[in-house]
Amino acid sequence: MTANTTAIAILLISFLVMIFLRFQIAYAVALSSIFCLLYQGLPLTTVCQQMVKGISSFSLMAVPFFITMGCIMGTGGISEKLIDLANACVGWMTGGMAMVNIVASYFFGGISGSAAADTASLGSILIPMMVDQGYDDDFSTAVTITSSCEGLLVPPSHNMVIYAMSAGGISVGSLFLAGYIPGALLAASLMIGSYIISKRRHYPKGDAFSFKAFIKQIGVSFWALAAVIIVVVGVVGGMFTATESAAIAVIYSLIVSVFIYKGLDLKGVWKTLEQCIDTLSIVLILIATSSIFGYCLTTLHVPDLAASAIIGLTRNPVLIALLLNLILLVLGCIMDMAPIILIATPILLPIATSIGINPIQFGIMIVLNCGIGLLTPPVGAVLFIGSAVGKVKMERVVKATLPFYLCMIIVLMLLTFIPEISMFLPNLIMK
Repeated sequence: MTANTTAIAILLISFLVMIFLRFQIAYAVALSSIFCLLYQGLPLTTVCQQMVKGISSFSLMAVPFFITMGCIMGTGGISEKLIDLANACVGWMTGGMAMVNIVASYFFGGISGSAAADTASLGSILIPMMVDQGYDDDFSTAVTITSSCEGLLVPPSHNMVIYAMSAGGISVGSLFLAGYIPGALLAASLMIGSYIISKRRHYPKGDAFSFKAFIKQIGVSFWALAAVIIVVVGVVGGMFTATESAAIAVIYSLIVSVFIYKGLDLKGVWKTLEQCIDTLSIVLILIATSSIFGYCLTTLHVPDLAASAIIGLTRNPVLIALLLNLILLVLGCIMDMAPIILIATPILLPIATSIGINPIQFGIMIVLNCGIGLLTPPVGAVLFIGSAVGKVKMERVVKATLPFYLCMIIVLMLLTFIPEISMFLPNLIMK
């Protein structure tokens, strides 16, 4: 066994062992990297250098701003407005509250960019409402957690910014545009699944559609939706960078939450910012420690070895694409989203591009794969949050989610093999 092979084994095996021992992911990533560096005889100053390098990026500054915007608008009375708008749109259908849940997640995801925030914020309102109207609690929770993944695809998503950085500076504006149609496709797929189940279980319809009520709710919710317009139009139109747009969106969200919707007072703002700091510290520590891990992977030529191994198994592009998805789905079962993006992108992106998958399309694939992972035991963060919010045992939630897993896998296959779904808007607008 060569020195390089031993170093790779130490890096990957120690990482996997710590993951299965339920170490915090940041500790597992950092310690496995340190063991690898010690074996190679490299100075531990490399750890500090790579951690600082990992978070010293202007484009990365957009991540804290987007998370802050999502926290402020998520606690500033936005959720109720978006639920009312979704109800005006689709509440009249069979299984109306399930449809409202899914559409509200599409709207809210465009503000928070976080599946966990979506589940905690909308779920705490919608799950009790659905149960009161006769929906089963496990079905209500399953709809909530699966629809929350729309927020990962619909811009502005801080995970898209992390992917853009990991992929070597891909256009954030193109990634934002690429997420709209896949997000809508995922919503439509979940609505079809919900409709079939609602028909079979005789879940109730909502009130009849009213165009007047719809227009009224558009007017009320406009200020919330305008935050997304500011970010996406600003970035795509080249008026400002993703970081600048995120900073502007934070100021805008403060004004809307405090002065227009009046869902926050000064004390509430400070409390929300404290919550933001907790979230930001986790994300930035993950990015910093993943940078060391990525450095070890690169110096040991793991991406090249992985590409050779996969291509050695088969040269069929369809099988390679399926294998890439399988790897990401398995990683999603044991790791959180940010470290998967940071660690897997440098390894798998060259393989994806070698079979003709556009880097932007691959970014959407990674995000959806990671979203499915957030709903999958044993490390499904959104699954745990949904179970806690809905007060339903996790085993029952997983069972109720099985039909929706199928809906999400179908969408994933469509995104993998029909690139136009992801690339239509970027090709149309970013030329």
